[in-house]
Amino acid sequence: MDTQATQGPNERGRGTGRRALLGAAVLGAGAAALGSAGTARAAGAAGATGHGSVLKGLPVPAIIGHRGSSGYRPEHTFGSYQLALDLGADIVEAGDLVPTKDGHLVCRHEPEIGGTTNVADHPEFAARRTTKLLDGVSITGWFTEDFTLAELKTLRAIERIPANRPHNTLYNGRWEIPTFEEVLRWQDEQTRKRGKQVLIYPETKHPTYFRALGHDVEHLLATSLRRHGKDGKNAPVLIQSFEPTSIQRLNKLVGNPLVVLLSGTGTRPWDFVSTGDPRTVDDLITPKGLAELARYAQGIGPTLDLVIPKNADGTLAAPSALVADAHRAGLVLHPYTMRNENPFLPAEFRKGTAADAYGDAFGAFRTYFATGIDGVFTDNADTGLLARADFVNG
Repeated sequence: MDTQATQGPNERGRGTGRRALLGAAVLGAGAAALGSAGTARAAGAAGATGHGSVLKGLPVPAIIGHRGSSGYRPEHTFGSYQLALDLGADIVEAGDLVPTKDGHLVCRHEPEIGGTTNVADHPEFAARRTTKLLDGVSITGWFTEDFTLAELKTLRAIERIPANRPHNTLYNGRWEIPTFEEVLRWQDEQTRKRGKQVLIYPETKHPTYFRALGHDVEHLLATSLRRHGKDGKNAPVLIQSFEPTSIQRLNKLVGNPLVVLLSGTGTRPWDFVSTGDPRTVDDLITPKGLAELARYAQGIGPTLDLVIPKNADGTLAAPSALVADAHRAGLVLHPYTMRNENPFLPAEFRKGTAADAYGDAFGAFRTYFATGIDGVFTDNADTGLLARADFVNG
């Protein structure tokens, strides 16, 4: 994540079923500590659809572990995923999915891995460093599609933003790059160990870019899900993408809940750019645009700035109409990304100027929760859970 970026009668049954999965159908006894507000909202979602689901224990707002627990461990590692569960995340974003040279899906924030692995320390791969045009931007580094899975498995993950998270560098080199197949097996293992269903939220990364290189990310994803029996409407896997056409393709391949990610105002999804579609994110978040998205998706993942825009000084302005408009279209909202460190918070919630210092994250969470969002991606699931308890219990 953090990249760019009217229902017909024949679609209605499938769409509402998926929305029930995303909408936190019925809270279980374990969520009683959230108080009556959280229970009422979730139960209302169930009443609207009358459809139970594997997500019926999911509170609203849901706390989604962004790339695991990347506030505390290098992102997209089993160390990060595992800690997100230990901290209590409702869902783990296990998998920004990019392909290898030999057609395996692996979990990296981007196909360029110079900033998230120790590939630069491997002289045998020095010649693989190259410059490519990725979604119209020139990027220099090492790319997953130029490595076999066996080669990638010789690398180890490192912290992506050490200036903000110097403590995470302690774990540099500890974990390898996970494959999506390994994630699906890990999900089953954790579900058995914890006695409750673990939910994951993978993302198709740059599918248009990869399709031009001969890699069909959606097909690879659907094949893996089918192999593990996780391609249906009750499967514990939600799927997201910044490219609406990727979600449209997945809508025909799998029955899972689907979410369209939305970048900042004025931006265009790369699949729109590549096909000459003139629409921008601004068009997609109008009532008409949201109704169109609801034909093939059950939710949206907007940047937080689309929920509450910022003033010129970086402070929050008045909330937009997006939450109400999306809910009116039958879509849930899982915006991104809440982080505890000063540079990532609205200006009024920062404390001091240190790039690695925490600001008033609780205040920021409270402000975003008050808009009525259905969940939020966060690098700090523990902070999010405490903030949710404060918010729901008043």
